[in-house]
Amino acid sequence: MSYLLNAFALLVELAFDAVATLFLLRAAAEACRADFHNPLSQFIYRYTNPVLAPIRRVLPNWRRLNLAALLVAWLAMLLKRLVLFALMGLLPHFLGLLVLSLAELLDFALLFYLVLVFGWSLMSMFAPDQRQPLQRLLGVIVDPLLRPLRGRLVVGMIDFSPTVVIIGLLLARILVAAPLLDLGMRLAVVG
Repeated sequence: MSYLLNAFALLVELAFDAVATLFLLRAAAEACRADFHNPLSQFIYRYTNPVLAPIRRVLPNWRRLNLAALLVAWLAMLLKRLVLFALMGLLPHFLGLLVLSLAELLDFALLFYLVLVFGWSLMSMFAPDQRQPLQRLLGVIVDPLLRPLRGRLVVGMIDFSPTVVIIGLLLARILVAAPLLDLGMRLAVVG
């Protein structure tokens, strides 16, 4: 691809990844029952609700999992991949495109949680005000991942549970998401 197409592909990826991030945040905040009075939670709900309200009439939540938000995040990955294939002048096979976009959503969700856990652990080291909206939202979202290990991996005053969770997420990206991405790419491009 030319330099201009590379730049356009980067902008396309950023735009669709921002949409996917917003809807993954919505799904994670609902699943973890984040405080709705948090200004960040209100921002997320305000900007995702117009899209999710009609979909939720057809696709309701399953337990605490917002399936409509996950569907929109998956559709964002599907459209992103479709636009990127179009930029390369390729028409992917439909089944491969479905598998590839699902694998990309899984990889993106793992990366999303990896960044959240790292950001939360970095913020907690500097002990900001616990009432700070970002700290509260991150704490609620990463707590289900850290809770099983919390207090078990403490050496001195340092809790290594975020490190173990980050390593687990990295291994999941390598051992689960990467093979699915390869499979999806092979199915999408094979003619």
